[in-house]
Amino acid sequence: MNGKYSREISVAAALGLLLVALALFAPNFYELQPLLSRTTSQMPALVAAIGITLVIITRQIDISIGAQFSLCGVVAGLVAAAGMPLGVAVLAAVGAGAFLGAFNGLLVAWLGLPSIVVTLATMVTWNELLRLWQQGRFMNLPAGFQWFGLSQAAGQGVVIGVAVALLLAAAWSMKNLAAGRRVYATGTDAEAARLAGIDPKWTTFGVFVLMGALAGIAATLNLVQSPQVQPNAGDGLELKVIAAAVVGGVAINGGRGNLWGVLLGLLLLANVNPALTHFKMEPYWERAIQGLVILLAVIADGMKRTKKAA
Repeated sequence: MNGKYSREISVAAALGLLLVALALFAPNFYELQPLLSRTTSQMPALVAAIGITLVIITRQIDISIGAQFSLCGVVAGLVAAAGMPLGVAVLAAVGAGAFLGAFNGLLVAWLGLPSIVVTLATMVTWNELLRLWQQGRFMNLPAGFQWFGLSQAAGQGVVIGVAVALLLAAAWSMKNLAAGRRVYATGTDAEAARLAGIDPKWTTFGVFVLMGALAGIAATLNLVQSPQVQPNAGDGLELKVIAAAVVGGVAINGGRGNLWGVLLGLLLLANVNPALTHFKMEPYWERAIQGLVILLAVIADGMKRTKKAA
């Protein structure tokens, strides 16, 4: 097995086995409309996973991404409910996400605080602000907001198209642009990157801002799929996207990983819940499986580092 891509190959094999099992034992899983709906529903998580991948590659973590996602969705919903055009609502969500990301990035990059502590604190803060602000109320959206004012089929195509376009752009940028190489260099060895003329603080700050902006886009893609704003829409998103990244081969200690592996990891995890349903298992096992998958991936990385050091 190709050592460089061994994780990605393993995840692809596991995904293939799961899909074959569903084809054999639950063929209705592949009915076109439910399959399209499931795919569309995962596109916001894909966009959020792009952002969290960049953060992890720089040897940081952001567990507030779910709270950012929820807050950005509420901001976009309020702007849309006020009668503003769709484009303004999207910009508001992206701007809110970038601001939240900048706040985290400022504390992590410039004050040198541990990212897990900072983002745990901001996760709790944003969630509590949302709880006090919205009191759990669902907010109705204007009729023309759902599916971008298009038919459901066309709207689903737009959601999938935007997410795939962002994935392709990010994957190309990480491979071909100097900014992408700075992200890898910072995560591999921040001091060596500094000596090579790269500013690790600005790079770290930038990935947090970009992740926040992507959380805003993801929240908008989620929002157009419903006639209402759900203030808790991002609950559990952080576990899902971090699991997708780590399972897809992104090293939790930074400096390594690619977005194609993250896509495979997300597809594998996204099919766990439907598989549990089709195999008549309790759906609450999904988060337990996600947590176990993260643990196994981290153990595998630790064993690989120990083997290299030996």
